[in-house]
Amino acid sequence: MTETKKNQSQTEPAQNRLRGFAWHLLAYFAAMVVLVPVNLFVYSETLWFVFPLVGWGSMLAIHVAFVLGLFGGSTSQG
Repeated sequence: MTETKKNQSQTEPAQNRLRGFAWHLLAYFAAMVVLVPVNLFVYSETLWFVFPLVGWGSMLAIHVAFVLGLFGGSTSQG
């Protein structure tokens, strides 16, 4: 196996994790763009949008830690 193919096989999982995080982040912002105005204009007496904001945001933070490799030991093989 050449050095280039070896490097490519090692970076491909990292690129997939980063791509997955980007989609997760996009979905988070899209949902919040909908939820915040719905809460403020329809149910303005109760600020319930904070619960999905914090709950989903904490899962997003865990996803960031996974993408950065803070969980699960070494990602390199070989």
